[in-house]
Amino acid sequence: MKFSKHLIAAAFTAVCAASAFAQNVTVTDAWARATVQGQKATGAFMKITAKDNAKLVGVSSSVAGVAEIHEMKMEKDVMKMAALPNGLDLPAGKAVELKPGSYHVMLMDLKAPLTKDTTVPLTLILQDAKGVKSNVELKLLVGMQAPAMPSHDHSTHNHGEHKH
Repeated sequence: MKFSKHLIAAAFTAVCAASAFAQNVTVTDAWARATVQGQKATGAFMKITAKDNAKLVGVSSSVAGVAEIHEMKMEKDVMKMAALPNGLDLPAGKAVELKPGSYHVMLMDLKAPLTKDTTVPLTLILQDAKGVKSNVELKLLVGMQAPAMPSHDHSTHNHGEHKH
């Protein structure tokens, strides 16, 4: 791996200067799609909520040579995928969902297959309304689909034995 000294210094500075802004961002339901041998790209998905207006301006991961914020949309009956060069707006207090077929993170030039039930690191690079950037470090669960949300557990109830 080749890194410029400036990039390393900038990354180190960003981590050390993790402003209070990063604490105003909540990320939930984060996951990455598992891959098979030879597959060089996959998607990562999550819900991001910022307390104040912000923008997701970049992403990075040690498992991928390239990580980008993408959007999929219909254009004249054709589904097109393209990078968002200006980032993704995060309106104050509104959950922005990155999901299959919509906004998502593309992890490309994968260094190894992403195996189900493992985790991968992902760094979100955010920018607040004043232009201040900060990082949010995540560990994404790798799976075939979004993790099941916690719900009421029916296994403890035996509905067949209710006497009326």
